[in-house]
Amino acid sequence: MDIVTLSPKFQVVIPLAIRVALNLTAGEKLRVLRYADGVEFIPVRPIPQMRGFLRGMDTTIEKEDDRL
Repeated sequence: MDIVTLSPKFQVVIPLAIRVALNLTAGEKLRVLRYADGVEFIPVRPIPQMRGFLRGMDTTIEKEDDRL
């Protein structure tokens, strides 16, 4: 786990290992959410880039007998 420091301008540097793993580039937009007692950064990806990212996901659902 990496530790970052909040600058006087309220900026942080995302560690290199995380930038590489998430394929982040300079100028990329991130959505910032308050999550419990923390902060979560989520990369905003264009819709065409998201196409197929759920490929291979199991979509089978067990249904009750009285359902179609």
